[in-house]
Amino acid sequence: MNESVPTEPFRPADDVTHHVGYLLKRAQAALRSAMDKVLREHGLTVPQYATLELLAQHPGMSNADLARATFVTRQSGNVVLRGLQETGLITRPATADHGRARPARLTDEGQARLAAVQTAVYAVEQRMVDAIPSRRVAALVADLERMSEALED
Repeated sequence: MNESVPTEPFRPADDVTHHVGYLLKRAQAALRSAMDKVLREHGLTVPQYATLELLAQHPGMSNADLARATFVTRQSGNVVLRGLQETGLITRPATADHGRARPARLTDEGQARLAAVQTAVYAVEQRMVDAIPSRRVAALVADLERMSEALED
């Protein structure tokens, strides 16, 4: 696919509420609010839910890896893990086999809680995606990936 190259550099809209960054933040805030609402009914926060999803896909992730993947600091990630462990949703060894990493895994209860909440969370995402024509979703996902990569160091 041959994409045209703009002849002029991008200039943000005069109204800050029409800037790409502002609109991305607005969409993220709306998504977070909708997710908070459905997760609250299941006794979870967004970081806790994201941690459960990641551990279901990648058992044994370390605190540092989970914190990075859930967009929180290591310290906040550790608080999330402790909370999930105290409620019986994950398990971690008391001590590290090597280094400082204490790999986390979902318990049966954690898997059940995740399964119970996934339908509600996926419905939130579907509401968001349904707002655009289905033929544009793949391009949107690709564009968002490229935008993120362009800003990463």
